[in-house]
Amino acid sequence: MNLVTVGGGGLAGSEAAWQLAERGVPVALYEMRPRQSTPAHKTGRLAELVCSNSLKSNSPGAASWLLKEELRRCGSLLLRLAHENAVPGGAALAVDRERFGEAVTSAIEGHPLIRVMRAELREVPIGGPALIASGPLTSDALAASLQALTGAGNLAFYDSISPIVDAETLNEDRIFRASRYGKGGGEDYLNCPLDADEYRAFYEALMAAETVQTHAFEDLNYFEACLPIEELARRGIDTLRFGPMKPVGLIDPKTGRQPYAVVQLRAENLRDSSYNLVGFQNHLKFPEQKRILRLIPGLERAEFLRYGQIHRNTYINAPRLLAPDLSLRAAPGVFIAGQLSGVEGYVECIATGLLAGMALAARSLDQPFTPPPRTTALGSLVRYITDADPANYQPANISFDLLPPAEGLPRAIMRDRSKRRAWQCERALADLQDWRESGQACVVGGPLSVAHES
Repeated sequence: MNLVTVGGGGLAGSEAAWQLAERGVPVALYEMRPRQSTPAHKTGRLAELVCSNSLKSNSPGAASWLLKEELRRCGSLLLRLAHENAVPGGAALAVDRERFGEAVTSAIEGHPLIRVMRAELREVPIGGPALIASGPLTSDALAASLQALTGAGNLAFYDSISPIVDAETLNEDRIFRASRYGKGGGEDYLNCPLDADEYRAFYEALMAAETVQTHAFEDLNYFEACLPIEELARRGIDTLRFGPMKPVGLIDPKTGRQPYAVVQLRAENLRDSSYNLVGFQNHLKFPEQKRILRLIPGLERAEFLRYGQIHRNTYINAPRLLAPDLSLRAAPGVFIAGQLSGVEGYVECIATGLLAGMALAARSLDQPFTPPPRTTALGSLVRYITDADPANYQPANISFDLLPPAEGLPRAIMRDRSKRRAWQCERALADLQDWRESGQACVVGGPLSVAHES
């Protein structure tokens, strides 16, 4: 059996390597870190989370919950390790990023059929078998190789990462603990409340702040769901209060009232030694960040362990280039997964890694593989990235808009969004089970499956 080359040890690459190896397919996983780093990464751990530490909603009935539940049922390594290394996050699945990265690295390096190569993969192995999941910061050499192979230039946009603050430097006299509407543990977030005057002072300082100068060749085409706070502020004085600083669902126990605006802090680890500013990705110069963020009540003396940054995100035009099994039409032995395929979000990257790994394993084992039905979150996500309008293709998160609509249901269900979505979730999970039992998925447990401790 041919050795499969997997390029990239992020979320998608790690999941794909695991799915291949669990089906008896040997893997060489290339990860250039720590020998060669990127502007966003800080460690050499596999599956390092560089933006938020949240894998989004874990509330049954949410689209992100459905995608995670489908991944759990398909045996996702990373979803299992995320749960094992979770930290309080309200209704979200948030993880201790250090422990999570260490757990993924340990599992991958410990698998008898995976060899981790700490080196840059500079060219796409055109003959395959290969799976490229090099992520938004694909190296110039590999990007050039992909461009030559596909005959089309990569599309680039920019997104940002949020600041992280040292918990010991917070002024807890100005902060209260609460989750929005009391969800999750009820006190999973730290909340910095602002009155109208404090908000206006923050807004005016933000509008006057110096941003990092961009180069002439950079086209700042931000992903709408990850806009820097200064970009949001330019849309109007109240935009932030309806976005990352919205106070809805939060009551300050000191006043008994809803604040005018709120900045939420989410724990980065189980020790609660650091917090990230939720939704506060930005492109400001570091001294400006320190000055302006210290205007927020509770952060007057804050020390920042990481400042917000902006970085390039590179992805291919998947509808033009990818077949339904996530293989390149121009080179069927090469599969693409993760943000490089044009999905946005941690769980979405894991999902494409899992499916591309399963599809490539099926190819290697001469087994059939058909993507999950579109009624599932997994199937809808793949359908979008391989069948969307290539002329207007943009990265996507999972949402109910991608799933087929609910039709022909009793009026009481059709008129109730929560009931309608619950029905869609039930249908998705039932159809996923049928798919897994149909023989169209390369399910673990075949004659070449490896038994080992993980």
